[in-house]
Amino acid sequence: MLSKNLAFLFLIFSFLLSHSQSGRIDEFGKPTQEELALEIYEAEPEAAGVVLYETGNYYAVSIVKRTAFRMVLEIHRKIKVFDVKKFGNSTIEIPYYVGNKFYPEEVIDYKAITHNGILQDAVPKESFYKIEKSKGREALKFTFPNVQNGSILEYKYTFVTPYLFDIKGWEFQNNLPTMYSFFQTVLPVNMKFNRVLYGPKKLDQHSNYIKKDDFLIPSNNAHLDSEVNIYVMKNIPSFEEEKFMLSRSNYVSRIAYEPISYKPFHGEEKVYSRSWKDVDHRFESRSDFGDQLNKNSYFRRKLPKEILNIEDDMERAKAVYGFIQNNYTWNGSYFNYGNEIKDSFKEKLGSVSDINLSLVNALEAANLHSKSVILSTRDNGLPTELYPVLSHFNYVLAVLMINNERILLDATDKQAPFGIIPFRALNVQGRVMNFKNGSYWMPIEPFEQNIHYANAQITAAADGVFSGKVSQASYGYIGLGKRNSIEEETLKEYIKTQEKDDAGIEIEAYQIEDLKAIEKPLKENYSVTIEPEIVGDKVILHPFFNKTYISENPFKMKERSYPMDFGYPFTNTYLVSIDLGNTYQVEQLPSSRSIKLPNDDGECSVTYVADGGKINIRFNMKLNAYRFPSDAYQSLKEFFGTMITMLKEESIVLKKV
Repeated sequence: MLSKNLAFLFLIFSFLLSHSQSGRIDEFGKPTQEELALEIYEAEPEAAGVVLYETGNYYAVSIVKRTAFRMVLEIHRKIKVFDVKKFGNSTIEIPYYVGNKFYPEEVIDYKAITHNGILQDAVPKESFYKIEKSKGREALKFTFPNVQNGSILEYKYTFVTPYLFDIKGWEFQNNLPTMYSFFQTVLPVNMKFNRVLYGPKKLDQHSNYIKKDDFLIPSNNAHLDSEVNIYVMKNIPSFEEEKFMLSRSNYVSRIAYEPISYKPFHGEEKVYSRSWKDVDHRFESRSDFGDQLNKNSYFRRKLPKEILNIEDDMERAKAVYGFIQNNYTWNGSYFNYGNEIKDSFKEKLGSVSDINLSLVNALEAANLHSKSVILSTRDNGLPTELYPVLSHFNYVLAVLMINNERILLDATDKQAPFGIIPFRALNVQGRVMNFKNGSYWMPIEPFEQNIHYANAQITAAADGVFSGKVSQASYGYIGLGKRNSIEEETLKEYIKTQEKDDAGIEIEAYQIEDLKAIEKPLKENYSVTIEPEIVGDKVILHPFFNKTYISENPFKMKERSYPMDFGYPFTNTYLVSIDLGNTYQVEQLPSSRSIKLPNDDGECSVTYVADGGKINIRFNMKLNAYRFPSDAYQSLKEFFGTMITMLKEESIVLKKV
């Protein structure tokens, strides 16, 4: 292991002795009196804590015995706790990759201390432990002891990686406010990067210079210049994540390092950042991409004759999609580098790229026009349009060009109808890989008819109980979400979840229709019994007792500095008919009313009508837009707040006849 390589450690030690940074340096284990005395961060007085100080030093170091070098990142961080009940940062996880046993990443030289005044509780070595994560990843995990109001949590570690261009950059913005954040890179000049600053905040300090003969070339003991870059931000506001957003990496203040080129110590320069024309050529020549798009004849032999003989193009396309979707099971990976899709097809198991490149081939084999689309998933961030950065793209779709329209397809989800791609892929735009005429950007637009509909027929009984039937139908992404939940939980567990409801409501005889008919809406039917609230001689009845698509206002912050992205438009319609019979009469109904978003982006309304011993209620909410800029936050917050008031807080008052 690298941590046992004495020559390597000696070089790190030598580097640290000779290295100096032009930023602030705090000695580990010695917080200042001002830090210990701090009781509140005035810029955000409600914050549960504040990052007092954090530094990241990233540099390359030689391994003489191996004639190689590694990238090293040293982290030092101090965090002040104000409110331990709200503070959620006492346990730390440091992830690293060990999937390649010959070139594993490592975390070494780690230590941590809880400071309570002059008292210090060091985390003992045996309390640092490794946990397994997914896909060849592990994490070093530890928990600070004796955390209380006023504690300072301090830790440092060294991260070592053999992956020279996998520089994650630095996030200056955290979930807590940050007083001082410093990032430095010292890299040999043969490694070139684009450095891009994201987020709203400007740097308080930036400097760069050349350090002569700084880097030892491990193969011949010669030296190379290093380029030093220093970035400092101060007094950075916290970043609070909220529902309906794309990846936080799109919005936090951070510096990204995107590879341009690398010139080996001996040999020709390797260029990583190219024009799109160069990228197209690279994808076309890749054995795991372009070569896999030349399997039309193979899939023509595999497609059933009855599919190939369908005359209508759209119906033939749907049949091809269903064939690939049913043949494969997704293995959870996005890419399977170096894999043959013919092998995956035989095994009926594959990555996203295996399945959707197979779909492109199969559509072409059926005399339909299809291309591959590369994109970034919602949680991976938005790719830059300024120049191609291949690491920004982690996903593949198929696009079908038919009847003068483009239809995006993804056959990885067995519950997804034709034309509905998974939610994870709804990320603004992708790049259509047209190797003949050149690739181009294409907007990723969602399926539009996403509807949750419920109809309840309720009757009052003489014993004061209300009972009846409820039927629901879910279309588009809402139906897909429910089908995926059923697949993950099993149908029996899903029904148990639905039958657990609020006090005073009992759900029975839950049935689901068209579960496997994915092109149809998912239908749910059940019986319900409601015991209303009794206050004196009044009966209080909440009419929207069924589980609503949105059950609380998702927007809770005072303000939000980043956009809202719902992924898709949707409509909720609830009809409730209550037959009071000869048992009750209406004393008070909530007001019928409506609220609209600007620019016709959405509307919500509720109507109450009492007539002849019956109450008919109609609630309708429609969100026409699904992406909103940050300055629309207050109107959206008010819109959803009013909607939840309509659904959850307004009640019907009845009295006995």
